Amino acid sequence: MSIIKATRAARNHRLDQYVVAVTPESSRAFATRLIEDGKVLVNDLPQLKPGYKLRAADQVRIDYVAEDQVQPEDVAMEILYEDKDCVVINKPVGLLTHSKGAFNPEPTVASWLSKRVSGLKGERAGIVHRLDRATSGVMICAKTPEALSWLQKQFSTRKVKKTYVAIVEGSLSLPEAIIDMPIERNPKKPQTFRVGSNGKAAVTAYKVLQTGPERSLIELRPTTGRTHQLRVHLAHIKHPIVGDTFYHGVKADRLLLHALSLEITLPNRQRKIFTASLPAEFKVS
Repeated sequence: MSIIKATRAARNHRLDQYVVAVTPESSRAFATRLIEDGKVLVNDLPQLKPGYKLRAADQVRIDYVAEDQVQPEDVAMEILYEDKDCVVINKPVGLLTHSKGAFNPEPTVASWLSKRVSGLKGERAGIVHRLDRATSGVMICAKTPEALSWLQKQFSTRKVKKTYVAIVEGSLSLPEAIIDMPIERNPKKPQTFRVGSNGKAAVTAYKVLQTGPERSLIELRPTTGRTHQLRVHLAHIKHPIVGDTFYHGVKADRLLLHALSLEITLPNRQRKIFTASLPAEFKVS
């Protein structure tokens, strides 16, 4: 890639942010890797710090050829169901649903799915819905454009029934309840969300399954699909999910949130319920 002179608008921006801005096909993780590998030069010298703050006079050169990029490694995936239209998986914890750029060396559900789709392109090809990286459990993916449209419409019209389980802090005062609280982006910390009057409607029903000395196992049934909905709702009622340090939960080896089951009508018009077994670490004692 030819030399790119940092513009005034880029002054004081982080180098990794700038690399993504001038190569929009790249993800933030990919930009960081380029920098740390010495392939981003500032004033003819490798700048190895992704957080380097650019100055107006800086000249930036990014040395990479898109065609030469290493493809993400394959990942083991438990398949719960598959036919010619779709595939249902048990997503492992720690795996991204899809990358935010075309060049991301990290494996994702989408990169695994890419070998199964037909007539679909892009880093989100076949992705019907998403689970957070830290959440495990049932996901359904499409293999054709027609199946993608059919399945996504069911999510948008709320004809899909989703059930999650979580380990939360403390004992809930009500054994069953509905949390009906709108969710908005948190302007003080834009990567997070919060309950707020200017937010979008968000509804979660919960049921306590088991209570221990310090934690509870609960079932969650969201009727809306806002980003981080379950995590935000539970944190707001002072029972954050164990492991959810993003929303003030106690530290744990993982976020104890699991997509247990999904009920949906398949493109072949059969109504099905798919279940992913509960991980062994979901214990309250």
